[in-house]
Amino acid sequence: MIRKIVAFIVFLAAFQWAFGQSRELINFNADWRFVLADDLKFRHADFDDNSWKSVTLPHDWSIGFDFGEEYPAGNAGGALPGGTGWYRKSFSLNEQDRGKDVVLHFGGAYRYTEVWINGVYLGKHINGYLSFEHDLTKHLHFGSKENVVAVRVDNSLQPNSRWYTGSGIYRDVRLEKRNPSHLLRSEIFITTPEVAVGKSTVRVQSMIKGQGAQAVLKLVDAEGKVVAQKNITATKGTFDETLEISQAKLWAPENPNLYQLEIALLNKNNKVVDELSYKVGFRNFRFDEEKGFFLNDQPLKLLGVCLHHDLGALGAAFNKSAAKRQLLIMKDMGVNAIRTAHNPPAEEFLDLCDELGFLVQNEAYDMWAKRKNKFDYHIDFKEHYIDDLIRFVKRDRNHPSVFMWSIGNEIREQFDDTGIAFARNMTEVVKQVDPTRPVTAALTETNYEKNFIAQAGTLDVLGFNYKYFDYDKLPIQFKGVPLIASETTSALQTRGVYDNLHDTIQLWPASSKDKYVVNGNADFSVSAYDNVAAYWGTSHERAWLEVKKRDFLGGIFVWTGIDYLGEPVPYPYPARSSYYGIVDLAGLPKDVYYMYQSEWADKDVLHLLPHWNWNKGETVDVWCYYNKADEVELFLNGRSLGRATKNADQLHAAWKVPFEAGELKVVKYQNGTATQEVVKRTTGKATQLAVKVEHERYAVGDQTDLYFVTVDLRDEKGEPVPNQDITLTFAGDSNSRILGTDNGFQADLSSLSRPTRKTHKGLAVAYVAKHDVTKGATLTIKSVLGEQKVVLK
Repeated sequence: MIRKIVAFIVFLAAFQWAFGQSRELINFNADWRFVLADDLKFRHADFDDNSWKSVTLPHDWSIGFDFGEEYPAGNAGGALPGGTGWYRKSFSLNEQDRGKDVVLHFGGAYRYTEVWINGVYLGKHINGYLSFEHDLTKHLHFGSKENVVAVRVDNSLQPNSRWYTGSGIYRDVRLEKRNPSHLLRSEIFITTPEVAVGKSTVRVQSMIKGQGAQAVLKLVDAEGKVVAQKNITATKGTFDETLEISQAKLWAPENPNLYQLEIALLNKNNKVVDELSYKVGFRNFRFDEEKGFFLNDQPLKLLGVCLHHDLGALGAAFNKSAAKRQLLIMKDMGVNAIRTAHNPPAEEFLDLCDELGFLVQNEAYDMWAKRKNKFDYHIDFKEHYIDDLIRFVKRDRNHPSVFMWSIGNEIREQFDDTGIAFARNMTEVVKQVDPTRPVTAALTETNYEKNFIAQAGTLDVLGFNYKYFDYDKLPIQFKGVPLIASETTSALQTRGVYDNLHDTIQLWPASSKDKYVVNGNADFSVSAYDNVAAYWGTSHERAWLEVKKRDFLGGIFVWTGIDYLGEPVPYPYPARSSYYGIVDLAGLPKDVYYMYQSEWADKDVLHLLPHWNWNKGETVDVWCYYNKADEVELFLNGRSLGRATKNADQLHAAWKVPFEAGELKVVKYQNGTATQEVVKRTTGKATQLAVKVEHERYAVGDQTDLYFVTVDLRDEKGEPVPNQDITLTFAGDSNSRILGTDNGFQADLSSLSRPTRKTHKGLAVAYVAKHDVTKGATLTIKSVLGEQKVVLK
C-alpha cells in the first residue's frame, strides 16, 4: 500500500510539472537593425532607426566587403575592415512577465561590446570569444510600451589578431525569462566520477537562486526511457547529488552515446518553477607518459586537427548547419579530436562535438600579457584573464566532448620567468572550477631550462608545436609528464594545383628572415602535392609518421583541418586566407585529405592524383593514396606502368609518367586480387554543369539549415574539367537567398557574400538558405554554358 501511495505521489508530481511555469528561452536573433557607424545618440530608446539595415543574427559585417589591401587588419587579418557598428531591437513583454528575471544572453560578439536597455547602460564586455549576459529586469516595460535594446560593437582597434576575427554580434542571442527562484546555470557542474560496466554514476552539483528547495533529477536514455531518478532537497540553496545506473552505454568517438539529464526545480506546491537539461556522456580518460592516451580504459591515438572559428563564406557568423558540415567532413577523414585554436568556440559547436563524437581540447588564449599584435587581448589580459578563464571553464565544463583545457598557445611568457606565475595561477583557477580534466598549453620551447611555463610544474600534459626532430628528447627533458603533438605540419597547398616536384620539401618562406616566399608562384597558388611547408613545419606525411611511430605521444593536432580566413602564409596581399588546410575554405578536400583517410579512417581508400589534362612532352608526377591493399598498379591507356607500394617512410605510391592523352587508371590489390580501381581521363572543354546539393546530412532541424550547392564543370562526356574556369551566378527565388559563394582559392578578392563566383579548377560552392523551411525553393545557376535550375527540397 505504501509503495502505491509513493508511486502515486511521484506520478502526481510528474503530472503537475506540465502546469508549472518554467524558464522560457526565446530565440532573439530576428528583427535587428544595424548601422556601420558610431554615435552615442544611437543608445537612446526613442532614436529613429528606420533607415538602418534589417539583419538577422548571427551577423558579421566584415565578411560582406570585397577584400582590400587598405584595411589596417592587413591580409593576416583577412584583408577586411573592422570599425564600429550598432545594433538595435524593439520587443514587448506581457504583464505576466512582471516579477520574472529577464536576461539577455549573447553567445559572442567581436570585439568590445556595450549594451543599453531603454537607454540605461548595462556594461561592457571585453573578450570577443566568450559568451556573456546582462540582466534587464530592473529597466523593463510591460504591456503596450516597447523595450529597446541597443548594442555597440567596437572592432576599430586594428590589427588585433593573427587571423580573421569577424566583426559584430556573430553568435546566437537569446532572451531568458526566469522565475525569481531558478537554477544558476553557471554553477551547475555535471561529472561522471565512476564509469564501469557494472555501475556508472552522474554527479550533479548546483546552486539555486531564491526560495526553491525541492528538485528532481532524471536521467533519460536515447530511447526516452528514464534510467535513474531522484527527488532531492536543496540545503542553503545548493545540492550535490549522485545518480547511479548499470550497463551504461559509453561515449566514444565511434559511438557517441548520450543521455539527457533533466533538472527540475519545484516550489512548495510541487510545481516546476525552473528546468534545465544537459547531455551526459559516460566516459573516462587518462594520459600515460609512456603509452599515451586512454579512453574508456582502451588506448586511443588522438587523431586531431586544429580549427579556427570562421565558416568560410559565412565569415565569423555562426551557423550550426555549416559547422556540422565542417565537422562531418573531418569525421569522414578519420578525425576523432578537435583543438579549438586558439579561443573558445560557439557553445553550439561543442553541442555538435558531443553529438557527433569528437574529443575537444578547448583553448582559452593565444596570448597573455605579451602581445602578438599591437591591439590584441594583451591590452586587457591582466585585468580580465582570471574572470574570463573562470567563465570559460564554467560555460563548457558540462560537455562530454571536452576532455582537456588549454590555457594558451605559443605564449611568449614561455621564455621568461613571468610564465611560471601565470601558468601556476591559471592552472590553479581551472582546477578549482573543474578538477576532473587535465590542463595543458601548446609550447614551442623544447629545452626545459628555457621553458618557464613547463618549469611551473603545474600542467598535467605538455603540448609541443612542430619541431618533430626534437620528439625523442622530450621525455628526457620533461620527465614524468604526458606529451602530445599539440600543433604540427603547417604544410601549404592550393586545391587542384600541381607544380613539378622537387627532391626535398620546399620551405615557403625559407626562414624567419623572409616575411614572404621568394620566387613563389606568380598567381599566388601553392602546389597540392604534399611537398611545400612553412619554414617551421613539414609535410603532412612526415608530421604524421613522426607521431605515429611514438607511443608516448598521445596524439596529433594538425594545423589545420580546414583553411581559414587570414594568415595567408607564404604570400602578401592579394592572398587573404590560409593555405594550411587539409580541406579548402569552400569545404572541398585537397588531395592530402585522402592520405589521412587512408591512415585514420576505416574506409576503402584509393585516390589518384593529379588530373590527366597535360601537354605532350610533359612528364607528370603521379601519386596514389590507398589502404587495405598490398600494392597498387598504374595503367596508361591499358598499358601497365608497374606496381608500387607505400612504405614506412612514404605514405603514397608514386610514378613518373610521360603524358599521353587518354585514360590513367590505378588498381589496388590485396592478396593478389584486384579490389578497387580509379580512373582519370583527359577531358575536353566544359559543356555542362554537374550540380550536387547537400542538405539533409548537415541539417540541424531549424530555420538556419543550409543547402550546400557544389558546381562541377564537365565536358560533353560528363568527365570533370579541372583546367578551365568560368563565372557562375547563383540566383534564389522568393523562398531562398544566397548567403555566400566560394571556390577555395586563397587569392580571390571578390566578396564571399556575392552571388557570383568564378570556379577554381572547375569547382565552386554556394551557401543557400530558405526563408520558409517547410516549402520548396528553386535555385538558378547562370553561366556561359546556359542556365540551370536546381530544386531545393
